[in-house]
Amino acid sequence: MTASRRYSGKTADQRRVERRSALLGAATDIWQEQGWAAVTMRGVCARANLTDRYFYESFTNRDELLAIAWEQVRDETLRMLLDAVAEQIERPALDQLRAALDVVVHHIQEEPARAQILFGDHSGSAVLEQLRRQTVQETTGLLIELARPHLKADVDDLEFRVNVLLGIGGFVETMLAWRSGLLEADADTLVDHLMGVGTSLSRMFLRSDPNG
Repeated sequence: MTASRRYSGKTADQRRVERRSALLGAATDIWQEQGWAAVTMRGVCARANLTDRYFYESFTNRDELLAIAWEQVRDETLRMLLDAVAEQIERPALDQLRAALDVVVHHIQEEPARAQILFGDHSGSAVLEQLRRQTVQETTGLLIELARPHLKADVDDLEFRVNVLLGIGGFVETMLAWRSGLLEADADTLVDHLMGVGTSLSRMFLRSDPNG
């Protein structure tokens, strides 16, 4: 069979892409409902109505499926954050921070099941723990670059990086606590408190002029 042979108007490549998408969708649904540990090859295939043959057509193993599913949700969240910041790009740095916090925190409140993927318990999965660490580091670098035009001239780069890293790590832990019910607050209240922390930390690093 060649890739150009069509069934029901679709090529073999198109059908392969559809099967892969179905498997990823099934994995995401199970993960949102029950956590990452419940995402198994058999369970995903059963949810997608596909055989294990098609699973291995798209993924080397379960870890690869988990990684790709996690990266999809992470990338969607980062795009949401960056779009929010872009709308405030001419505003002071703290306005940009509030926009980023506001969109992410409200997204978690509105779609708590989806937040299970990024902000759920990943202990026991080496691949997910590694992705989480890598993402924290990459996001730290991203936020540093966004903040750089607003920094004081004499900022110590290492000190600033440490504080941004602490801020991102603290944000992730705060989201975990909020999702688990340890923090009783609505999204607006939580954003206000997070901004209070961000504002306090920023005084050491941001210029004080009106333009940020």
